[in-house]
Amino acid sequence: MSEKLKITESSCQDDFDQNSLTADEALERILAAISPLEETETVPIRRGLDRILAEDVYSRINVPNCINSAMDGYAVRGEDIPSDGIRQLLVIGTVFAGSPLTESIGPGACARIMTGGVLPAGTDTVVIQEHVERRDDHILIDNRTHKGDNVREAGEDVRMGEQILSRGARLTPAAIGLMASLGTAEVLVTRRPKVAFFSTGDELRSIGEELHDGQVYDSNRYTLYGMLQRLGIETIDMGVVRDDRAEVEQAFQDAAASADVVITSGGVSVGEADYVKETLAQLGTIDFWKIAIKPGRPLAFGMINNSYFFGLPGNPVSVMVTFYQFVQPALYRLMGSNFIEPVSTHAICLSRLGKRPGRVEYQRGIMSRDENGRLVVRKTGAQGSGILSSMSQANCFIILPMENTGGEAGMEVEIQPFHGLI
Repeated sequence: MSEKLKITESSCQDDFDQNSLTADEALERILAAISPLEETETVPIRRGLDRILAEDVYSRINVPNCINSAMDGYAVRGEDIPSDGIRQLLVIGTVFAGSPLTESIGPGACARIMTGGVLPAGTDTVVIQEHVERRDDHILIDNRTHKGDNVREAGEDVRMGEQILSRGARLTPAAIGLMASLGTAEVLVTRRPKVAFFSTGDELRSIGEELHDGQVYDSNRYTLYGMLQRLGIETIDMGVVRDDRAEVEQAFQDAAASADVVITSGGVSVGEADYVKETLAQLGTIDFWKIAIKPGRPLAFGMINNSYFFGLPGNPVSVMVTFYQFVQPALYRLMGSNFIEPVSTHAICLSRLGKRPGRVEYQRGIMSRDENGRLVVRKTGAQGSGILSSMSQANCFIILPMENTGGEAGMEVEIQPFHGLI
């Protein structure tokens, strides 16, 4: 009679583990532990792109600063617009943007005006040039225009004293342009966080080194670098650390001494080098979690001295999934950003999706529009956690809930676009 193995611990291949945290629980714990940086710096607005505002911004002026024309046409008095029929008006001048007319417009008169031109005194309406018949120094207008049409009021865009941006906002090109329109030259932002990262494993080699049997080039540091750069993070790449107790301990100490956050890839799964976990336990307060997601079940989080620590799985896709779902929101919180979680939407899936219940899956997909304008998505192919090409080909995650069992093509699925992530 054959004996059965006594399994004492769930593996990453198991789809259900009652000891696993849900993704929401893990993120909630992480965000609750993060305290935003308090240090700030003042930078020119051009250097503020993608930085996080450290204070509310108020307008010191009205935008526009005076009543002006929204269209090319003729500035007239509302009282001169006929209730029916045609009326003739005398053109007494021309108003260009930035060159106001000094004369006041009286009854029966008007002024040619360009978009952005200041309305002359006495006028309150602009008749667009397409609704005017010009005859020498006169124009003919009808009743298609109403009093107040085609005019931009002072402060219509922004009023003096109005709050235009909030603390925690990420400075987009539009936000920088808005501040420039107010004459704002500098902006107060949260300082850039410093993140140190390294990979662990004797099998890893850096680019430029020769590969022997069983060895692989370390891609995780390069993807981490790229993801951190997209967030405007100050990075410290510490390279590959060998499976040596002294080297690992020294790397953790050096990283924690120089960075706000330390990120590693590899060394946090069951069966990996025990001294990695022992070293972490000696140097800080670290929780090793199993999270009910695929790929990316193992995750370590905690503190090393005064630095936050994230221990990510070793597989390349797992690194990217756990970074976007947990590390990136934490870094936004650290920077004091109002934006935390990635945005998702829904699409019709064109592929058959395989899945077993028990974990949330982040499958890689390619979203597009079909001939009817619908948002559709198809998976990239093989979904293994070591297939980095699946991330390179994809432009979104297909998110399948914990109890989902996959399904045939044609079903609606949740997707998380990479736009804004990768």
